[in-house]
Amino acid sequence: MEQNEKKKEFMRAIKFTVFSLSAGLIEMGSFSVIRLLVDWPYWPCYLIALILSVLWNFTLNRQFTFQSANNIPIAMAKVAVFYVIFTPLSTIGGNYLVESLGWNDFLVMILTMLLNFVTEYLYDRFFVFGKTIDTNARALRSHN
Repeated sequence: MEQNEKKKEFMRAIKFTVFSLSAGLIEMGSFSVIRLLVDWPYWPCYLIALILSVLWNFTLNRQFTFQSANNIPIAMAKVAVFYVIFTPLSTIGGNYLVESLGWNDFLVMILTMLLNFVTEYLYDRFFVFGKTIDTNARALRSHN
């Protein structure tokens, strides 16, 4: 990989991290508000917070991190496949850790968010946007 490509990948990882942190704030904030306002089990609070953060993160990363001009419904469907697997595993696993083993719900939430961050970056980078990186109008303008 040439030096310019390494720099672009590094910047892509930085952008993904920043947007993921903002999505994490949305996820943790909405999770906290729901937990404070209603006496629900862990799983519906987590699920609502996850959906909000995924929509935010997908929108920003598609446009700014991966600068992809790919078909939005196809890209969203690919992301949905990731979450069809990740969501039940993290919801059931997180609920088990909190409700059955007595783990702190915020600790479980943070650990789940870290796992999501790493696995989603790799999935998005190589599967969702892999062949369409730097193809949107913003990316094309910056190359000229």
